[in-house]
Amino acid sequence: MGSGCSSPSISLTSISATSPFQSQELPSNSLNFCSPTRFLEPHLLKSSKIFIPKSPLKCAEVHKMQTQVENSAKSIVDPHDIDAKLVQKLANDALVWCSLRGLLVGDRNSERSGTVPGVDMVHAPVALIPMSFPESHWKQACEVAPIFNELVDRVSQDGEFLQQSLSRTRKVDPFTSRLLEIHSKMLEINKIEEIRLGLHRSDYMLDEQTKLLLQIELNTISSSFPGLSCLVSELHRSLLQQYREDIASDPNRIPANNAVNQFAEALAKAWNEYGDPRAVIMFVVQAEERNMYDQHWLSASLRERYPTFNDRYISLAYNTHQVTTIRKTLAEIDALGELQQDGTLIVDGQAVAVIYFRAGYAPSDYHSESEWKARLLMEQSRAVKCPSISYHLAGSKKIQQELAKPNVLERFLENKDAIAKLRKCFAGLWSLDESDIVKDAIDRPELYVMKPQREGGGNNIYGEDVRDALLKLQKEGTGSDAAYILMQRIFPKISHSILMREGISHKEQTISELGIYGTYLRNKTEVVINQQAGYLMRTKVSSSNEGGVAAGFAVLDSIYLV
Repeated sequence: MGSGCSSPSISLTSISATSPFQSQELPSNSLNFCSPTRFLEPHLLKSSKIFIPKSPLKCAEVHKMQTQVENSAKSIVDPHDIDAKLVQKLANDALVWCSLRGLLVGDRNSERSGTVPGVDMVHAPVALIPMSFPESHWKQACEVAPIFNELVDRVSQDGEFLQQSLSRTRKVDPFTSRLLEIHSKMLEINKIEEIRLGLHRSDYMLDEQTKLLLQIELNTISSSFPGLSCLVSELHRSLLQQYREDIASDPNRIPANNAVNQFAEALAKAWNEYGDPRAVIMFVVQAEERNMYDQHWLSASLRERYPTFNDRYISLAYNTHQVTTIRKTLAEIDALGELQQDGTLIVDGQAVAVIYFRAGYAPSDYHSESEWKARLLMEQSRAVKCPSISYHLAGSKKIQQELAKPNVLERFLENKDAIAKLRKCFAGLWSLDESDIVKDAIDRPELYVMKPQREGGGNNIYGEDVRDALLKLQKEGTGSDAAYILMQRIFPKISHSILMREGISHKEQTISELGIYGTYLRNKTEVVINQQAGYLMRTKVSSSNEGGVAAGFAVLDSIYLV
């Protein structure tokens, strides 16, 4: 698991294509991915509350999706069959739509675009036509989201499992070591997180040969794009409606996507569970953030959907309170934050009810001891953390690999059907102390991905670099192999897309990754929320290994159910 991203730049774990129109054929000596058991079996293992109005959750349950898809539905038109004149019309209308509706990011060529809102904005990189996706696999991904939510919560409560599983990693990975150090301190003082909030995203690819939906990772910190992903779905629905005669596709086959409002609902309810109507929701952000508008959409949803609440604790003429958000960097929290005796976190004079991390997932977010002091201060507080340090660790790559071992899921889940559903979407995952797997990865590196304990794009190792990295680690013999895991490389279908970045559209051969959001809120023994909460589709050129949108590898997309 991991950013995982978490972060705005999660990688797409895939194989590059050599054929322009079909998925690459596996070499004759390739691993037998056709049988899932080949990989899975050997290696798997209330007090008074402030009233919050109920809101429609359009994506919460698969059977309520606002789609009109039949099993025999045809795929969307091949984007490469669309003539140049129509492509230009689509691009122009998409650019206007993005500008008017806020489907925007900061311009990478401007220094101020990541610090000053409203300055040097450009449209977010997008596909002009949604990507075809099988309805059966869409339903599968939606169905397992609440199970993964519950799994993360239960893993987070097993401190011994987290510490032991990451014990070798901490010796060679300073970042993981610092996170575990904070986690250890919380265990020592018996810090109990009674209110636990998770805003997750599980990322998948559809393997072309096996037709299996396989999980890339589960992000438990800074799951990005809940705001912009909803807009892309609306953009595509608008374009298909406007050009229905030319494209001959049904806009209702694009599933409703309500991710931003469902994230806002979870944050608002966590704020409500905290019980102090004057406290704020604090977004922990990077000093420079070109993806700030995705975050501002979430703040706007909180303001608009939860403008006032009755305060049951005081009796005054003006007794309503708004859900208020503030934005602070880790350095600012260290400088302006203090902890009161009862555990209340005060930042810049304001009590904090909920801490929502959109930073802190990578070593680059911790420039000095100041940032680490801020992270410890927040963890020591009674504020609701999204995520807590234990939720953060539960989303690491190493924990994802440990959960794939035999009988490990049974340590956390009792329902056999639920366990089977999770295992069905597990790809092959191994530690580097499995000598047979390492030998095979050296012999056939094209069938594996080597992953460090990092979130964000640009960190994974592919192809011949896998062999070189493994041989180097073996030669060094320092135990640094514990900083990595090996994952089965997924061979997705090659599709056609029209990608647009910085106002320029072009037809490409592409692959896509589906992310399913999940929201989870628990107060002691009561599960307040546990649901699937919208989706994110990312598409990138098939020849690229990495796939982060904010990192510049991929574009935002939506799905067209077939």
